[in-house]
Amino acid sequence: MEKVSVKTSRRIELVDITDKIQNAVSKNKVKNGVCIVFCPHTTAGLTINENADPSVQSDIINTLNKLIPADAGYAHSEGNADSHAKSSLLGASLNVIVEDGKLQLGTWQGIYFCESDGPRSREIWIKIINA
Repeated sequence: MEKVSVKTSRRIELVDITDKIQNAVSKNKVKNGVCIVFCPHTTAGLTINENADPSVQSDIINTLNKLIPADAGYAHSEGNADSHAKSSLLGASLNVIVEDGKLQLGTWQGIYFCESDGPRSREIWIKIINA
């Protein structure tokens, strides 16, 4: 298993981690298999989405904030209940096919770490299974 650091600078932010994940695949010299990406945090998540137009990231953040507002009167008293809900909606793990040593993503796809309670220093765990 490989651990990769991600540093966020805002409370809610999408960070493109595609290169970090590809570097882990390359470092492990796996030609064909599956790359499992896991987020071990309860106020962050992962998603695959467009990485060509940065306005998509803003749209996702704005939509999450509309669906799960920060000030909705939650019972959780730490002030980050919305972050827990956003994390659950996004999910904690992704599987990506690896062929010829490369992540198999669509033309416009990237892998994003989705911070909901930053800024923080976080980790992503990567497990590459050889086929």
